[in-house]
Amino acid sequence: MKLHGTTVLVTGAGAGMGRAICVELIKKGAKVAAVDIKKDGLVETGKVASGNKQNYLPIVLDITNSSKVAALPNLISKQLGSVDVVINNAGIIQPFVRLEDLKHESIDKVMDVNLFAPLNLIRVFLPTLKVKKRAFIVNTSSMGAYTPVPGQSLYGASKAALAQLSAGLASELANTNVRVMVVFPGAVSTDIAKNSGIKMPKMDIDASKIKMSSADKAAAMIVAGIEKDKKRIYIGQDAKIMNLLSRINPNWAAYLINKQMKDLLK
Repeated sequence: MKLHGTTVLVTGAGAGMGRAICVELIKKGAKVAAVDIKKDGLVETGKVASGNKQNYLPIVLDITNSSKVAALPNLISKQLGSVDVVINNAGIIQPFVRLEDLKHESIDKVMDVNLFAPLNLIRVFLPTLKVKKRAFIVNTSSMGAYTPVPGQSLYGASKAALAQLSAGLASELANTNVRVMVVFPGAVSTDIAKNSGIKMPKMDIDASKIKMSSADKAAAMIVAGIEKDKKRIYIGQDAKIMNLLSRINPNWAAYLINKQMKDLLK
């Protein structure tokens, strides 16, 4: 799919992978509707993206607010043209605690942001996408969808649900011009813990021992995946290796992750 001249919606656009995706898209000549709950982040993304300012539309929005999300197609169409690509990039992790210690408000927040918001956005934009000659839906899942991480059981469940939702949707849309791609990032250098409202000083120390992919590299892979009509993208060697290992020997895969991450549990 050629991205030049298309209109792309990106959620979680105020930082990390979302910001990098916006930058990459604008380089390709796409018009970007950048959605994030934080205005400051969107302003910074606009500065970094530069290019033609008319091709960048910052939208401060809580994607879990279904009534406001419902107004997005019309809002974006008036200013940039109807949306050709929806990138559900926004996501949060849960506090690093065991499942029995997870509070109900955290459970609701993780599921709302990681699963129900993307689901709602897809439903809202599908009528627009279906009339396009070519359209794309990109859902960011996680390596945690297929490899269990202690202290992130609910997060993994939300991302696994999003991946399966994407697979089912792709089958439903098989005879249309709408393509669906799922992204499985491994460790990517972003501020996801901070942006999830979780303080994890120990994570900063342990993260230095983990080889991470850069947000820029992840964004380049995602945008290239859209251009090449890819169905799945695994970002980082960790995501690729653990995907293979979880299929061959899921118990060993779980053991390796548990050994590396268990000390983060409170």
